[in-house]
Amino acid sequence: MATTRTAGRNARNPMTDVRRAVENPKEISHDVIEYMTEYAKENPGYAALACIGVGFVLGWKLKPW
Repeated sequence: MATTRTAGRNARNPMTDVRRAVENPKEISHDVIEYMTEYAKENPGYAALACIGVGFVLGWKLKPW
């Protein structure tokens, strides 16, 4: 019985984590950029393919004529 009470008090509140993330959007963007940089270093082929794909779609949709 004592373990459930202490586990309940020590459990993390997911809303607290959400509030922290919402309070600092600059930190979120920094984390995303850091993750993408790491991913590109680990998988350069997939990162290049993704960039080419995004460039193709944007070029196709935003063509000037």
